[in-house]
Amino acid sequence: MSANDNAFEIHVHGDVKLRPGTRLEAIEEALKPLWQYAGARSLAGGAASLYEEEPGIRYDTITRTLQMCWTVEGGEDFRQQLDDLCMNLNDLAEYGAPIEVSFYDVDFDEDDEDEGREARDDFVLLFIGPTPQAIMQVQRDLLVEDVVRLMERHFDSAELGGVVHAIDQLFANRFNDLTSSLDMSRPRGGSGSPGGSGNAGGHGGGRRPRHLH
Repeated sequence: MSANDNAFEIHVHGDVKLRPGTRLEAIEEALKPLWQYAGARSLAGGAASLYEEEPGIRYDTITRTLQMCWTVEGGEDFRQQLDDLCMNLNDLAEYGAPIEVSFYDVDFDEDDEDEGREARDDFVLLFIGPTPQAIMQVQRDLLVEDVVRLMERHFDSAELGGVVHAIDQLFANRFNDLTSSLDMSRPRGGSGSPGGSGNAGGHGGGRRPRHLH
């Protein structure tokens, strides 16, 4: 990555609860797409954020929580790191969790805004987890939170039970479809349960620039 490619400040934000017994070496390897992109030779060398006020990448051994509030300079090629990051964290996560990635256009300034140009800011929402069920659960919880917050401007929370039920039904249908597709793809006579820790990171579109410190 050349200096000319550093068109963005990229902020990665999220807390991931890791499985008991997860070794620090495994965490370092899982986060290699991040610290290697930053040009470091190890997690220790790449854990610090571009901004001193941000905690960077930390692992709380008491709560077994990987905490990311980390900014790096980079370009569009950073998106290529996200699939590997999700696959790696799927293997270590105890529960599902969202990870927010914000791209801030460093070349955009007040003159551009005055002339009606739009910033290239972007926002990506990733979901990771040990199983498809865990990932869908955190997706469901986040959607319910957003929808209820929006609708409470117009309705009492007690009136929204039907809305939450409808969201639950949508996710139940999606999970049933996923289970059916996995059953159909399983070789005859095979065993094992559906699910697994493949690349289950989902990308959410939409421009939603914001600082997540």
